[in-house]
Amino acid sequence: MANELSFRPKTGEIPTDPGVYRWLDANGRVLYVGKAKNLRARLSNYFGPLDSLHERTRRMVTSAADVQWTIVKTEYEALQLEFTWIKEFDPPFNVRFKDDKSYPYLAVSIGESVPRAFITRNRELKGVKYFGPYTQAWAVRETLDTLLKVYPVRSCTKGVYQRAKSSNRACLLGDIGKCAAPCVSRVTEPEHKQIAKQFIEFMAGGDLQHVETLRKKMHVASEEQQYELAAQYRDDVEALETVLEKSTVVFSDQTDADLFGIADDELAAAVSMFIVRGGRIRGVRGWVIDKELERDLGELVEYVLQNVYAPIDGAEPQEVPKEVIVPVMPADAPEVTRWLADIRGKKVDLHIAQRGDKAALASTALTNAKHALMIYKTRRSSDFTARADALTGIQKALNLEAAPLRIECFDVSHLSGTNVVASMVVFEDGLPKKDHYRRFSIENTTDDTESIYQVLSRRLKYLKSPELETETDQVSTNTDEAASITAETVNKFAYRPSLLIVDGGLPQVNAAQRAIDDSGVPGLTVVGLAKRLEEVWRPGEDFPVILPRATDELFLLQRIRDEAHRFAITYQRQKRSSSISSTLIEIPGLGEKRVNALLKHFGSAKRLKLASAEEISEVAGIGPILAQEIVQTLFS
Repeated sequence: MANELSFRPKTGEIPTDPGVYRWLDANGRVLYVGKAKNLRARLSNYFGPLDSLHERTRRMVTSAADVQWTIVKTEYEALQLEFTWIKEFDPPFNVRFKDDKSYPYLAVSIGESVPRAFITRNRELKGVKYFGPYTQAWAVRETLDTLLKVYPVRSCTKGVYQRAKSSNRACLLGDIGKCAAPCVSRVTEPEHKQIAKQFIEFMAGGDLQHVETLRKKMHVASEEQQYELAAQYRDDVEALETVLEKSTVVFSDQTDADLFGIADDELAAAVSMFIVRGGRIRGVRGWVIDKELERDLGELVEYVLQNVYAPIDGAEPQEVPKEVIVPVMPADAPEVTRWLADIRGKKVDLHIAQRGDKAALASTALTNAKHALMIYKTRRSSDFTARADALTGIQKALNLEAAPLRIECFDVSHLSGTNVVASMVVFEDGLPKKDHYRRFSIENTTDDTESIYQVLSRRLKYLKSPELETETDQVSTNTDEAASITAETVNKFAYRPSLLIVDGGLPQVNAAQRAIDDSGVPGLTVVGLAKRLEEVWRPGEDFPVILPRATDELFLLQRIRDEAHRFAITYQRQKRSSSISSTLIEIPGLGEKRVNALLKHFGSAKRLKLASAEEISEVAGIGPILAQEIVQTLFS
């Protein structure tokens, strides 16, 4: 390993101004984004002797091929630009947050004409006001159930609401007084919005005021001898007090604050956030952070605040309170404070709790963070080590210049030569990168080797011309792997892979290598992983590479290959189902509803093809004549 980086700029060329710097690989992909008060001083730390750098820092600088910087006028501008670029480029060596999405939230859909109160674990819904998170699901259910007695906001789904509206018949919640029943016009939409507003105000911290207001109304009603109304107000007061009793009072002065506890070590950090509104703990949030590069606690605090409070398109950001209490002040505290104040629209007090109740609660947050870090290390330490060992093992076994940070794997799937499709899955740093997945439809092919050649040829075009998008090359962008095509997702496939894998033996590998040669893209390494003996084949070689059983590197290759196989099978089944649906819908008398009823009744297209006319005629709406025609069509 050379002790000097070939692209190192001369020290005199690096400005001493504040700015933001980017480390890029040979293909222009951004590996890391950072900011500095003094660019020269900060970047000089990276250009010392390589053996003196931290392991992960050394890995980053040796993976890079260039470093660029942008000068800004102030440290505040540097903070803003750094955050913008981190969100835009998603650099693999920047801090990555793993938000604890297991916590439920109490939410109100303020964007709807008839707001709805509901429980959700999704923080990215539009037009929704969130409260929480709650540490226990039963706690938020009890809270919602109790509050609906006082503030009868709609809590049913859109479908239930529309059915009640069309039938002019309220549901059970409306009959027992836990819904104002706007569906049957017991209240108008403006009146219902007012109820929802009161619900939100109570949850937002105006709880004591609401209790006192109801108590005054109770006394007035009692004095006017309206005893039934007074009893209703009494029940409402008791319900609200029940909710408040379950919310711990930590500050007596109606404090609105967020308190952060951070525990970290060399590899990871855990964050615990206590949300205090009106002097009461309203929720807790937690994160685990993989630290790719060495970061001090002050830098982590800054990144945590950015992650928590930065407005994200389509999601309700965390409200910035009057006080933000952190374990240590970030290096750019004035700029961070100003940034928080800009988001809130008012002054924000960013500080460390030195003594008293706030210091005690901050200590509790730290204790929670330490516990979370301990659990994370216990559960993932072996996995983290295994991934690093696996990538190193693959590098040594295949004689690669560096560990393969980005691995792409391809698999072909078909049914007796029909509905031929292929998949491409992406693993970065040993973990799946699902928003980079791609699937292909192959219209004309003779065998698997020809299919592999076509798929690799189409994929490699993106390394030269990212704009070459086709309707049959689709990107998986979410967990259910629905396909969408956008400029943003296309650009992701301009990233150069460190290693290409195909599912198969020597013929498939040779076909893939032929595609690489014909594409004119140099320097790519391709291997094949055969299922029979799990041997690794390289193009043009008569003997495979045999990886020892039960090793981390073989396990990782198997996992990647199996993921590509799963993704291809899923798409092939979708294509098959779509194909039979389009065939059936051409039969006179069969519409979309009857086709869906057929597929639902038999469970799959395969079972439908095997069914007799008598069995098909058992489906509602399908007579004997139509059933016979369906059998003849499917048979032909």
